[in-house]
Amino acid sequence: MSHQPLEAARAGKAGPNRLGPMGFVLTFGVVSMLADVVYEGARSITGPFLATLGASAVMVGFITGFGEAVATVLRLGTGPLADKTRKYWPLTIAGYTLTVIAVPLLALASSLWQAAALVIMERFGKAVRTPARDTMLSHAGADMGRGKAFAIHEALDQSGALLGPLLVGLMIAVSGYQLGFGVLAVPGAAALIAVLLLRRAAPEPQRYDTHAINEPVAVPGLAPARVPLPARFWWYSAFTAVSMFGFSTFGVISYHLEVQKVLPSALIPVTYAVSMGAAAVAALASGALYDRIGLRGLLIALPLTAAVPFLSFTATPALVWAGAVVWGAALGIHESTLRAAVADLVPAARRGTGYGIFTAIYGLAWLAGSTIIGALYTASYTGLITFTIGTQVVALIAFIPLLGSKAGNASEPAQPGKS
Repeated sequence: MSHQPLEAARAGKAGPNRLGPMGFVLTFGVVSMLADVVYEGARSITGPFLATLGASAVMVGFITGFGEAVATVLRLGTGPLADKTRKYWPLTIAGYTLTVIAVPLLALASSLWQAAALVIMERFGKAVRTPARDTMLSHAGADMGRGKAFAIHEALDQSGALLGPLLVGLMIAVSGYQLGFGVLAVPGAAALIAVLLLRRAAPEPQRYDTHAINEPVAVPGLAPARVPLPARFWWYSAFTAVSMFGFSTFGVISYHLEVQKVLPSALIPVTYAVSMGAAAVAALASGALYDRIGLRGLLIALPLTAAVPFLSFTATPALVWAGAVVWGAALGIHESTLRAAVADLVPAARRGTGYGIFTAIYGLAWLAGSTIIGALYTASYTGLITFTIGTQVVALIAFIPLLGSKAGNASEPAQPGKS
């Protein structure tokens, strides 16, 4: 068998990429920003929209939670597929395509089951693209710092999540939900053009990762090297699952704002935009903190999550706006720095698999927790608060074995004194 594929994969930075690592991260951030205008714009009104189609709080919690589970659990298949085929770009492009088709079609949905199917289709697109996309980003961040790389990408990503809800809110004020969803076809088309151009500029992002040169490298079409996933990865995944178990989806929060008439319908997407702005700032801050002190920097997400029901589920507008900031800050940590840590806990040859397993655990926990939160919202506000705080306390206990441990780079050879 020829060893040329292995030699090419280990060629370091030399190759056809016309962008450097920072340029790649920044440009991918623009792609994600455009895509986020689409699907985060839609997510900002999913709860109220489902309510207009007859959904209850429990049903909203289940549908939005099930969508998040689809977006994450199916990565158990798409992650290993990325490792095995190394078709990072085709998987990424296919995932974005599914998302930008599903969201504008919500403008035509006239029944709950149609809307639910499209919500889940959009999340399926995320499941297809994310392991491949995150693997490419992790390679680009190998030398510049993965916390920094994922934080920059997340900040740009969340800028789209800020603009999308504002655009949707404006369209709802003009002509209702149908125009709100339909207008998102425009940034969706722009996202597809941008990702195709990025592929031409950087066809082989794995060449950025000099730390992976000495690792077993998978040959396209064959199974990836069977490097075992470390115990710390599994413990870290368990900690994340418990934390997410008590984290409400925005669908349940926005449902509350709609049915209790806490805010006008056109302002609900604006609260989501505020959340996304907070997420961008939190991503940058937590990414820098992670690169300095490691996993301990993630602990700030726990008190933020515990504070959400005291703010977001009240009938006081000022507290609801504060809750939007707190919820968004917690989400920003979840969606940026948590991903960076996975890259540092899992060997490069199995990184797609690691992302798939981690996000499956993450998504199942969020599905179960959001459904319970939706039920508690109807049954007992005190119970909702108790449940949320209890999960974060248990998560803190689960984190104790990881204290004092810096994730390190799983692609680097072990060094004395470095865990």
